[in-house]
Order: sequence, then structure tokens, then C-alpha cells
Amino acid sequence: MGVKQRTKSLKAKKSQLSDTFYQLKVLKKGIEPGNSEGFTPFDQKLDEHNLQSLRPDGIEIFQLNIGKLCNQTCSHCHVDAGPDKGDEMMTREDLETCLEIIEKHKIPTVDITGGAPEMHSEFRWFVSECYKLGAEVMARCNLTIIVANKKYHDIPEFYRDHKVKVVSSLPHFSEKRTNSQRGDGVFEDSIKALKMLNEVGYGKEDTGLTLDLVYNPTGAYLPGSQATLEREFKRKLKRKFDVVFNNLYAITNQPISRFLEYLIHTDQYESYMEKLINAFNPATIEGLMCKYTLSVSWDGYIYDCDFNQMLDLKVDAPGQHISEFAPKTLLERKIITGQHCYACTAGAGSSCGGEISE
Repeated sequence: MGVKQRTKSLKAKKSQLSDTFYQLKVLKKGIEPGNSEGFTPFDQKLDEHNLQSLRPDGIEIFQLNIGKLCNQTCSHCHVDAGPDKGDEMMTREDLETCLEIIEKHKIPTVDITGGAPEMHSEFRWFVSECYKLGAEVMARCNLTIIVANKKYHDIPEFYRDHKVKVVSSLPHFSEKRTNSQRGDGVFEDSIKALKMLNEVGYGKEDTGLTLDLVYNPTGAYLPGSQATLEREFKRKLKRKFDVVFNNLYAITNQPISRFLEYLIHTDQYESYMEKLINAFNPATIEGLMCKYTLSVSWDGYIYDCDFNQMLDLKVDAPGQHISEFAPKTLLERKIITGQHCYACTAGAGSSCGGEISE
């Protein structure tokens, strides 16, 4: 069954929210025209807890968004990826520059994302080159791409041969809740793809092939306990579909891009922001991904994190493009924060690796 899209990208709809400046304005002051005060600024919240401005601890993960082209158009997508984004793809030259950076600075982990990164024409070449360098390669796979077209059917074998750590999106173990967020037919195709990954050894003991799932809420609320969700996902997927995986990451929905559109459309924006702010947890600060990750956009610019990238908040340091990569100044920078940072610091916290604190 093919995936039927539930929505279009903000760009295709010519939405105001396709403008990152407008998104930042909404995040700062809310959506009421007379609201001049807005919500408590994130930096002020840090001050209230006697916390310093965020600074990096190192560069352990090089996260590359190699393109926004995707076979899905999910309602929650903070990337605003979709089938109409074929012009937003990283060039071979920039990919080669990334390889030079990874090798020269001995960055241990390369996290490849999109869109559906597998749709990039240079994806397999790039993964192979990273593998040759001895870097751990992570690929953020939406699963449905594996069964979407015959040319992707061998992706599980390709991943196995290059020891790629697969991080796959699956909003829920129920068909209804997954399809409501990601489109009709997504759940069925996702299960097929998971079985294909299992067949080559992913998610199974003693294979060394890691298959992790990503859960994020289908509505305007915080995720539940990651450990509890993982146990439930493992039990239900094994019993119903004989599918196994390694770890589950629970990630809080960011109030940006298409999820921000959803919040505004359903009149839940302000209440959701209040939930995030009220759930601020200072214990999450040291584990934030921006402290050890650099995020690179499809056009080669450098950001503190994937979410800053989607709001076009480039790093506050000289050498904002990979062609001018300067690790010393990057490690001395102040991390740019904003109201969206409440999503990463609410409750148990949220990063590309799931919960931050117990």
C-alpha cells in the first residue's frame, strides 16, 4: 500500500509560517496581536534557576540534514519536508567538505537526516565514505521509503553492510494513531520495513545491528515515560507483528513549522507553550544535544541544533558555513536559544536521543 499524503508543505501552501522570521515572531509574542509581553523568555528562565548561558562541551556528533526531499508530508514535521522539496539538497561538493571535516577533526558520529536522506542521489556514496573513515553512521529513516520504490528495497542490506545505526520514526504501535500523524498507509508500510530490517539482523541480539524507534506524541502534550513506552512498544510490536527493535526514544514535539501550524489551527498553541514552560526541568540542561552536536543544513550552514536550523538561527561564531569550518571558535561560542528550547527542557527533556534525565 502506498502512502497517501495528508497535507502539503508550508512552502507549497504559501503559508506565512514558511517564513522562519514569522515563526520566531509567533514564538516570541504568541499569536494575539496585542500580546506585547509574550511568554517568559527562555534565557530569563535560565536566570531564574541560576543557570548560565548554554555553551558547547565538544563536537561528538556531526548531524547533517542532506536534503528536505521526502516521500511523506507528516503533520508534525519540524523540517517541513515533502515531495516538493527536491531543490533543497546538499551538493556533492559540500558532502565532500563534510567528509574532510569528519576525517580531519576525528568526529566520532555522523548523524544523517532529512527529509528522507535515502532519496539523495549521493546518499549511498556518502555513507560508504563515512564508513571507510571509521565513523559511526546513524541514518534517520522514515521506514516507508524502504518499501516506497524498488530502488530502495535493498536499503536494509546496504545498512547492514555498512554497520549503520538505524533510527526510525514510528509515532505509535497502533495503525490509527500513526496514520493520523504521518498519512494513510504509513503504519502498514512501516511494519513491512521493520520486518525487512529484522530479516537482515537489525534489532536482534548479538548482531551488532542497532534499530531504534522514535516516538513523539500525536497531539499537544508531553510524551510519557520513555522506559514505560519502550516496554509497551516492544510487547505490542512483538505480539502483533513479530517485530523487534533495540531502544525507543521519546521526543517532545517542537512548536515550530508544521506542528506550530497544527497548534495554531487547533487553538492549542498558547496552552501547549504553557505546558512546556511549566514543565521546565533544570536537570536537563547538561544533557542537551546542542552541547555536543553540530547541525549542518542542506546548503552547508552550521547550527547549534536541528531545531535552530529549521528557524534559520545560525551559530553565533565566525565561520558559519562548512567551507569556513573553525572548531576553535565554534567551541567558544554561545549557543543561541529561544522559546522553542522549552520543548527540549520540559519534563524528562528531549533530544535526538530521547529523554535526557530520569
